[in-house]
Amino acid sequence: MTHYLDFEKPLAEIEGKAEELRALARRNEGMNVEDEAAALDSKAASMLDELYDNLSPWQKCQVARHPERPHCGAYIDRLFDEFTPLAGDRNFAEDLAVMGGLARFHDRPVMVIGQEKGHDTRSRIEHNFGMARPEGYRKAIRLMQMAGRFGLPVITLVDTPGAYPGKGAEERGQAEAIARSIETCLQIPVPLVSVIIGEGGSGGAVALASADRVAMLEHSVYSVITPEGCASILWKDAEKMREAAAAMRLTAQDLKKLGVIDRIIPEPRGAAHRAGTEAIDAVGTVIAEMLGDLADHKGTALMKQRRRKYLDMGAATLAA
Repeated sequence: MTHYLDFEKPLAEIEGKAEELRALARRNEGMNVEDEAAALDSKAASMLDELYDNLSPWQKCQVARHPERPHCGAYIDRLFDEFTPLAGDRNFAEDLAVMGGLARFHDRPVMVIGQEKGHDTRSRIEHNFGMARPEGYRKAIRLMQMAGRFGLPVITLVDTPGAYPGKGAEERGQAEAIARSIETCLQIPVPLVSVIIGEGGSGGAVALASADRVAMLEHSVYSVITPEGCASILWKDAEKMREAAAAMRLTAQDLKKLGVIDRIIPEPRGAAHRAGTEAIDAVGTVIAEMLGDLADHKGTALMKQRRRKYLDMGAATLAA
């Protein structure tokens, strides 16, 4: 059963009517409704294009959070061969919000790390809705350092509303773990590419996305805080999330203009949740291209170039 977002309700009505006609024809042999159903399909397709060509920032947030949008596990299953998961931070515990391990990408050995939200109630609880605890970031640090020692490119897939803000996480050094993960991103002597596949929330996302090349899916979002959190702070009213989303410039299009990301990956008609395989393949193509751009870069020169990229971000040029 298709899950429709609030702004897709008119579309749901049209697609529902087309399906009702076809169901009626299946129950009544000899009844031909295909012309009427096809007309409704055509109308629905036009409406879908119009809706997704004019999404507001808040609507993009809704799309990025869509429960049927492909998550990290689906990308690993389709894009990588011989994936060998590696677990634990060698300090406290295993955190299933962060998954990672050794794999082959286009027959090249790599380290892949990503945040997994889960796809149903049980798996969402198991993966803590993609919100990593300190041990998740320490696992990511361990895997990135391992990749650096063995000369393996690192690929990160970012999809989190933010790092887990619970008391236990804070007691175990959440901020320090995020900071160390960012530091590790900047210090590994191998190519690091990152793709925001859904939500890129706050330091929880930056901890895996301080990369040589950063791409975003067309309808993903990347911001310092959720729109609801921003609205609660600025206006003491989480219901002002639409205004907050518009002000935060969190869309892929805004961030490309600002120079925060390097590439935007187009999504299929109606976004990734309607054509997951197509969206995943598009991400795979861009990852291959970004790794190709970095093929001749390594070691100290690569690290300096990566650090300079982030030091220059947002810098103002003073007139002489």
